[in-house]
Parts: sequence; structure tokens; C-alpha cells
Amino acid sequence: MRAWVTGWIMAGMALTTHGEAKEPVADGRPTVVALGSSTTARRNGIKQVYEQRLATLFPQVRMVNAGVPGDTTERARARFERDVLAHHPNLVIIQLGANDSAIDVWKNATKPRVSPERYEENLRHFIAELRQRNCQVILMTAGMFRWTDKLRAMYGKPPYQPDQPDGFCVTLRPYADIVRRLAAKEKLPLVDILAAHEQYDAKPGQSADALFLDGMHPNDEGHALVAQLLAPVVRKALRLPAED
Repeated sequence: MRAWVTGWIMAGMALTTHGEAKEPVADGRPTVVALGSSTTARRNGIKQVYEQRLATLFPQVRMVNAGVPGDTTERARARFERDVLAHHPNLVIIQLGANDSAIDVWKNATKPRVSPERYEENLRHFIAELRQRNCQVILMTAGMFRWTDKLRAMYGKPPYQPDQPDGFCVTLRPYADIVRRLAAKEKLPLVDILAAHEQYDAKPGQSADALFLDGMHPNDEGHALVAQLLAPVVRKALRLPAED
């Protein structure tokens, strides 16, 4: 787990550098917003997405799901005030990038939906706005993509590599690297879901295919893994008491 969860150089830095921890909401609980796309949003066929699992683990925290299917950082930026800042969060978990990095080759597109430069600019905007409000941030990379017959039919042409098991991730990896570099530079905690999926897939007798509903969206086992990786980071960020 430690290889997938990094960024705690000087623990609590976001609390000390950018002001005191915010006061909890009126009912006494701190608020955590999960900002993301369809891999964050609640959906049919899933008992509990990672946000719901965190709510079960931490009943002393108010969890808000701000996942919208299909979202890029550009679209999330347009709704950031309404869906994130309006909740006055103490902590925001950001997982965006899968849709930003996508090249819709089935529409004859040749460029990602959101350029790497604009992607990083949007992430920096989120971080700056939250820090101005003394809100902590956890960054997550997007998870792995796996080929299915349907996805191969749509995306099975260059720059994607349909003959390679991880060939659907070729455009995603540079965006994950942006998140990693940004987390290190800004001294933010990072939960590296892509790396976790890769390490899961590398173990004998295991396949990352077991973590997905359809090659893209986590199933219950996939969401359980995300929640497992996030839980200690959320606990530390909010200074919640350790488990008995």
C-alpha cells in the first residue's frame, strides 16, 4: 500500500502552511468532497462506490459525492463552485484525467479532449482555490483501462495499441505523471490508483480485469481497493483518531 500512497513529506503541511484547519459544518462533522467523473459517481450495479465506503468507515465525516460521468477537468471547473466550494469542504479528493486524456479515434479525433497543459492548469486552479479556503487536497491518478470487445471496436486504432493488454492506457499514463509531479511539487498526498492497478495485475494468478465492470469503471472489488488506499490518507488529513 505504501508504494501507492505518497506525498506526506512534512505531515500536516497543508494545515500549517495555508492556515488553520477549517471548522466543521454545523452538525459537528468535517466535510469531504469526492470530485471526479464516472469512476467516482454512484451507479447502478455497484453496492458502494469508494465515497460510500469512506462514509461507512468514517461516520464522523460528512461525505459528498461530486462525481459526474464523462467529466473532464474542464467540465469540472465549470461546476466547481456549485458542486465543491458550496459545500465548504475541509478536504477534497480529486480524481480526474481519464476523460481528459481520451482521444476519440472513433470520431477521427487526433488530440486528447483536454490538452496536458490545460489539464495541469485546471488541477492547479482547483488546488489554489481550495488552499485559499484552508481546505486540504488529496490527488488521485485515474485508474487503469482494460480492453473489452466493445472498447477495442471503438478505440482499437493508433495511438492506442489494441494488441497489447495495457494498450488502452497509452494516452492516460502522461496525465498520471502530471498528477504525480504536481503532488510532489505542491507537497500534497497522492493516492496512485494507476500504480495500484498495475501492481495488482502483476501478481501471479491475478488480473486487473477482476477490478472492473466493463474495462473502465470499477466494480465493487475495485471500489473497495480505492477506499482501502484512501482511508489512511483521509484519516491523517483530518487528524481522525486511529482505529482501536
